[in-house]
Amino acid sequence: MSWKKRNWIFDMDGTLTVPLHDFEEQKRIHNLPPDLPLLEGALQLPVPQRNLVLQAIEEWELELAKRAVAAEDALSLLEFLHPQQTNFAILTRNLRSLALVTLEAADLNHYFQAEFVLGRTCASPKPAPDGILQILKKWNASPSETVMVGDHHLDIEAGVQAGTMTIQVLRNDTDIIHPKATVIVRSLSEILEL
Repeated sequence: MSWKKRNWIFDMDGTLTVPLHDFEEQKRIHNLPPDLPLLEGALQLPVPQRNLVLQAIEEWELELAKRAVAAEDALSLLEFLHPQQTNFAILTRNLRSLALVTLEAADLNHYFQAEFVLGRTCASPKPAPDGILQILKKWNASPSETVMVGDHHLDIEAGVQAGTMTIQVLRNDTDIIHPKATVIVRSLSEILEL
């Protein structure tokens, strides 16, 4: 498969930024099912409790967004790709407004146009491919010209369902490897070597 992809869609937290989110701790704090992702667990709660938990999660996410730091390997990759007339987008399970806060705090905002930063309320959240397909429509691009990069297996599943090339970045030894990831790396810098 060719590496010369014009369109790059990135997960944000833990992929482009230094990982700060402890989702397992948040599940314990809010007594959510350990076998479900944080948001899906919260959405199963009865309405009054659900709203309180979602509000608490958003406050936690905002606090982390303000402290975001770019991963060094992300800067290297973006600097390499940027001059090559590459399209960049963010697809995150975070809120779009918080994604913009994160990008600014991490000094990555100059790589991404705001209209190509999509959060969980812009399209069905990953692993659904809807966000990727929405971005491709805006770019008038095909999945074969595109790569989805993320650290979580849900990022990769979204890319697989959308038909893009996928790169999974394993930041921790406990990460769940997606069996259909096109490429698995330990650092975004490995992409430059490839």
